[in-house]
Amino acid sequence: MIRVLLAEDQALVRGALSALLSLEGDLDVVGAAADGEAAWESVLSLRPDVLVTDIEMPRLSGLDLAARVSRDAPGTRVVIVTTFARGGYLRRALEVGARGYLLKDAPAAELAAAIRQVHAGGRAVDPQLAAEAWGDRDPLTERERQVLREAESGASTAAIAAALGLSEGTVRNYLSEAIGKLGAENRVEAARAAREKGWL
Repeated sequence: MIRVLLAEDQALVRGALSALLSLEGDLDVVGAAADGEAAWESVLSLRPDVLVTDIEMPRLSGLDLAARVSRDAPGTRVVIVTTFARGGYLRRALEVGARGYLLKDAPAAELAAAIRQVHAGGRAVDPQLAAEAWGDRDPLTERERQVLREAESGASTAAIAAALGLSEGTVRNYLSEAIGKLGAENRVEAARAAREKGWL
């Protein structure tokens, strides 16, 4: 049996995934968590073979969770199932150690097959998304992404500087670089463009 843990903040989706996967004779859903931190605690206590996680979740995102699992619980492999059909998200997911990346509108049989493939040491990635992911490279540095994330909520330069422990001049430089790289008119437009590409 392949022991599976689910991490999904929407109760209806979490329940549906659990029910569908439980119909598979070789898959055993050992737990389900409603947020990233609860999922991490369950990974530590249950030691599942495969973690199936969403990206956008409270307390800890699926990408941060995947990074933590890959680093600190390498016996558990990660499959991301999301609504985000964006190449940037896929690239980041693979960079942090996820072994699978599927969209939520994929058939249940495809998810079950992906879990088996990842458990066996392979990868399972939506092929159309994979082609897109390597066609559009993320030009931002990690620090530029951090500054844009803060700017996205409308934070002032001073607030961003305080939040990230930088000087206001340094924040302005990072914002200027990011705006230029994305061909945007201003910081809000740059953040929106980066978000749409899946780079934030």
